[in-house]
Amino acid sequence: MRSLLLTLVLLGLVPAAAAAQGSSDLWATVNVCDTAAKPNTIGIRGSMPGLKRKATLRMRFRVQYLAPDGRWLAVRRNADSSWQKVGVRAGGRVESGWSFTFAPPKSGDIVLRGVGYFQWRRSGKVVRRERKITESGHVSTVGADPPGFSAGTCRIS
Repeated sequence: MRSLLLTLVLLGLVPAAAAAQGSSDLWATVNVCDTAAKPNTIGIRGSMPGLKRKATLRMRFRVQYLAPDGRWLAVRRNADSSWQKVGVRAGGRVESGWSFTFAPPKSGDIVLRGVGYFQWRRSGKVVRRERKITESGHVSTVGADPPGFSAGTCRIS
């Protein structure tokens, strides 16, 4: 009887977790990429859904570059927003972002992308965490340059 109850509880949790991971409210995108107004800058924006119960929502953004061997590596300097509190809420969703400006490459260009980290906390403890690589297709991003810009990567030359 106990194992049946445990199985039913676990089966009830799996669809909820799967739905949360596939949520269209959880994403990261490049919304600024080396424009005339913001040269040598990558802007990263993220969105995260609130949980059913009230939680503190936090985001962190980091920048990676495409190495010659095809691997994505962390940019070591000035490429981490650190954790930012973006809201306290139940339900709905929250968007936030961070911009990073770099010295122009000495020759050629460099391809960058962002990684968004998301945390939901209650009473100081992490109750959920997610990580998203930047992707295109999020045209409602605030602060995009040009307006509506959304990409997975950014080329700075």
